[in-house]
Amino acid sequence: MVRTRTWLMWVSVPVVAVVVALGVWVSGALVTNDEVLAKGLTALWLIVAGLGAMFVAWRWRQLAVPVVGTYVVVAAGLGGFLLVTSTADRVVDETVVVADVLPTRTPTRMHEQSERSASNNEVARGTFVDGEHATSGVATIIETADGSRVLTLTDFATSPGPDVRVFLAPDGGQAVDGGVDLGGLKGNRGDQQYVVPDGAPLGRVVIWCRTFSVTFGLADLRE
Repeated sequence: MVRTRTWLMWVSVPVVAVVVALGVWVSGALVTNDEVLAKGLTALWLIVAGLGAMFVAWRWRQLAVPVVGTYVVVAAGLGGFLLVTSTADRVVDETVVVADVLPTRTPTRMHEQSERSASNNEVARGTFVDGEHATSGVATIIETADGSRVLTLTDFATSPGPDVRVFLAPDGGQAVDGGVDLGGLKGNRGDQQYVVPDGAPLGRVVIWCRTFSVTFGLADLRE
């Protein structure tokens, strides 16, 4: 009996942690794309999970410390993370690639091709518009002299948020459907640059909060 109780106490810790964290993810990211509703559901889930932990502690006293303790630690950690990332600005100031300006004179065809191949050429550009949050700045796709492509965000500003990602998505899709994730947003303010993989769609740039499944802002790209 003592061994059984000890085993239950140890197992309850990861079980409670997974259940609380999974509930936050489902209520925030999967149930709805409405940010206000997602935040409300997340808060409601934490309250329900807390009441559940208290019920378990009351019903099975030997599990009180691991269950309630784990809930408090996980809920406080997740709540603190969401609070800090949603309120604290992250400012970056990267040196980004800039498209070269070619001479206005008309060279021979061979010379023009050679000059362009050795230059950083602008492929597409777009200006950010607001999504669920005020967002501004310019998104530019640049093909560098070595043939690779990068996305630059300049004069960029949006709201801080948890797990905000940068997507390249096709035109006309919903949110980031069919898009390519270029990685986490380096900062919600300032110039920054991202590598564009081969085959990535060049329809629009979407600043996407994965935690709450909402678009912070987007820029339609035009050649």
